[in-house]
Amino acid sequence: MSKDYSTLSPTHVRRADRAVDDETWLKQFLHTAALGIMATVHEGQPFLNSNLFVYDEAQHCLYIHTARVGRTRANLEKHAQVCFTITQMGRILPAPEALEFSVEYAGVVVFGVGHIVEDEAESTQALQAMLDKYAPHLSAGEDYRPPVPEELARTTVMRIDITEWSAKRKVVDEHEGAFWYAEEAMLPSLHARLQQLG
Repeated sequence: MSKDYSTLSPTHVRRADRAVDDETWLKQFLHTAALGIMATVHEGQPFLNSNLFVYDEAQHCLYIHTARVGRTRANLEKHAQVCFTITQMGRILPAPEALEFSVEYAGVVVFGVGHIVEDEAESTQALQAMLDKYAPHLSAGEDYRPPVPEELARTTVMRIDITEWSAKRKVVDEHEGAFWYAEEAMLPSLHARLQQLG
């Protein structure tokens, strides 16, 4: 008899053998993953927004920043419940039958309550934490000027207080013919297209 997924917790993972309960792994994944996608809602319509982010382990929250005005902020001001997901892709796992092709992966889904951060000190700290994460080789005050109040007025810092999370991953030791998707080969053409859009 199949499960009624409408009655299960949002954190229920169908493939229990791939679920990750190790909080150390979860936290490390959130600390190091590069990009996440936040889901908000407007009158029943889901919206997705890709974001750089930083995980504040002490506060058990995520910080992102976005435009001062726009859909993401407007949605969050009306509906505080959000979902945020981070994924990473491993190797493609070919098989003799097309239906049996698979892929290695790892991902975390966060459920939480979103807030617009109004406190200047918290906003500054969050933005600096993001700079430290994405440009650890550069130093504030030496390589660039740290965030200042006048610049904070041009952005929105959001905090997602994590209420629940779940994670899953699939990694295999050996698989005949396993290969990496050639994402790097696509980057030059993507860069050229972005330049054309100017």
